[in-house]
Amino acid sequence: MSVVEDANLLGRYLKERRSRLDPAALGLPLARRRTPGLRREEVAQRAHVSATWYTWLEQGRGGAPSTEVLERLAAALQLSAVEREHLFLLAQNRPPQVRFQPPAAVPPRLQRVLDALTQCPALIRTATWDVLAWNRACAMVLNDYAALPPARRNILRHLFANPAARSRMPNWAQDARFVVAAFRADAARAGATGEVQALVAELSAVSSEFAAMWAELEVRGNYGEVAKQIQHPVVGPLALEYTGLVVEGRPDLTLVVYHPATPADAERVRQLLGA
Repeated sequence: MSVVEDANLLGRYLKERRSRLDPAALGLPLARRRTPGLRREEVAQRAHVSATWYTWLEQGRGGAPSTEVLERLAAALQLSAVEREHLFLLAQNRPPQVRFQPPAAVPPRLQRVLDALTQCPALIRTATWDVLAWNRACAMVLNDYAALPPARRNILRHLFANPAARSRMPNWAQDARFVVAAFRADAARAGATGEVQALVAELSAVSSEFAAMWAELEVRGNYGEVAKQIQHPVVGPLALEYTGLVVEGRPDLTLVVYHPATPADAERVRQLLGA
């Protein structure tokens, strides 16, 4: 492999993906094809770009493609989510934006992961902070989402529209401001700014505090820098460390785990689960 070929990783990847497509499956004529897959002109037509420019792109002289063009190329080449991400990394040295997906049931494997965390409250939430799944420790320590209809299982609704949430949080104002800023960042990162407008309007109408915090336009990203303080009605004060993990294959989902901060906190959680 020459140095020139090695430098043109994007062009080689596009050509290789193009060669894997079946013209017949796409309704294209099969006559007089010297190589497998689609012709450059056919990919260009499917991606709504110039055939000349696409040829240059494969040859390593087409310039840096825009995000919009990369999305069209990914669709034209029928790339999987992993292949689409690799295309963006080659072309722009960054992964693509997370594609927002409406809330849906989580795979059973994720529920098994949650259930295995017997001593740690844990849940799965979307980029718009809808809670899709949780474990028994979450229901006992934080909030029993099973008691709510699916459309109401949202962390911000719990925080601003449920008086019981405020009574359990000694640092409610600080925690609430942090959550609003993190929520704004997550929604924007997932391209879900439009999807959260109804929730923002709803919470602004029921909580002047939320409306004021939302108007501050703050964003935060480091969720785990301080322990979450809880005043539980049964076992008393609890300190829980927060960790948010992106779910593999579903970057729009986050696995949130609350780990007892001290041995004393762990013992209180065990007492609560035992009771």
